[in-house]
Parts: sequence; C-alpha cells; structure tokens
Amino acid sequence: MSVILQIETATTSCSVALAIDGHISTSKQINERNIHAEVITLFIDELVKTAGITYDDIDAVAVSSGPGSYTGLRIGVSTAKGLCFALNKPLIAIETLEAMAYGVLNDQDILVDKDTLLCPMIDARRMEVYCALFNHAGLKVRATAADIIDEHSFDEFLNAQKILFFGDGADKCEAILGSHPNAQFLPGFVNSATYLTQKAAEKFNKKEFEDVAYFEPYYLKDFIAGKKAL
Repeated sequence: MSVILQIETATTSCSVALAIDGHISTSKQINERNIHAEVITLFIDELVKTAGITYDDIDAVAVSSGPGSYTGLRIGVSTAKGLCFALNKPLIAIETLEAMAYGVLNDQDILVDKDTLLCPMIDARRMEVYCALFNHAGLKVRATAADIIDEHSFDEFLNAQKILFFGDGADKCEAILGSHPNAQFLPGFVNSATYLTQKAAEKFNKKEFEDVAYFEPYYLKDFIAGKKAL
C-alpha cells in the first residue's frame, strides 16, 4: 500500500490531499490569495488525523512544482521538503500545468472530445499567462511557456482543431480568444492537490524521486518584487 501526501500551492488555491494506492482518501482546500502559509500545515495535520494514520505512515510527498505564484511555490515546496527531511521520505515533483490537464481528463463531469487539445493557463499578471498544450492522452504537444496573449495566440493550433482553455489565466483571455470558433472555455476551474494523484502514483511506482536537498520549484520567470502601496 502506498500513502502519498499531495501539496498544491502554485495558484490562489491552497490544497492538500492524501492518496492511498492512487485513490484520494481525504483532501482539504481553500481558494484565497495570500493565505497558504497560514493554513498549509494545519490542513496537513488535519488530513493525517482524519485518515487515522501517523506521519510515519506516509510513503512519499508529492508537490506541484510550478510554474505559478513565486510565493505560493516557495511555501509548498519548502513544506514538502521539510516533511521529507524530517520523515526521511522521498519527494515527488509534478509540473503544475500537467497536473491541471490530468485533473480535467480524469473528471467524469467534464466531457472532452478526443481531438480537443487542453490548455491549462495560470495567471502571470496583465495579459501574460503560463500555459502549455496537452492532447487527450495527457501528453504535452506544446512546451510550457510564459505567453503574452493577443488575438493571434494559438492560431496554428486553433485553425486546425478545438482547444479547451481553463484555469485562472484563461478567465482573462476569453475576451481575446473567445471569438475563434474552435476556442472553448471551462468556467470555474479551481486547481487542486487531488489532480496530482495519477502522476504521483506513476512516479512513486517508478521511483522517480527528486533530490530533496537541491530541488527547486519551476519558476519559469525570475521573481520581480512589486512596490508596496504607500
């Protein structure tokens, strides 16, 4: 039996989940900015108690590795690494956009045509988003990038097939991309640690672990601090 603690803090959602043998046992989530540091350890402790296990029963810690919020990623990865060090457990890293794509593909309430591409988008301020394209098998067909969206973005793909855009980055892009007949949008998508489950189980079984001492989040861009309001 494998017990994997899963952590997602790359977006506005702070989410943790406990997966046993590739199935979610329990999860906890809040979708609110700048609250991750306050609640993440409380959520983890609550999950462990709810599941009736001890921390030593955890076999690995999986974390959403980015791209996404610089601060959110630091909090999630630091928490994951701290647990791995303290418990002497392996660390599993899963790219955030890939997890989002698997979340949609595995959601039985969301029907996606097999010829439709998936485009998870994470808000990167102004009209910039972190995004990638995945096919119906969850394979990446366009590399992860930080794109400034305009009316010609994704023309190469949109002119050939449908694309389903989702995530907090997609919400602000609908006004620009929504006029294309092949552009579809999934409203209300909220990122979740439960979306890490499939890839976390696969990596655990293959023993694809990170070096806990040297692992860093996938920021994609350098951090630029904003000025404080006077």
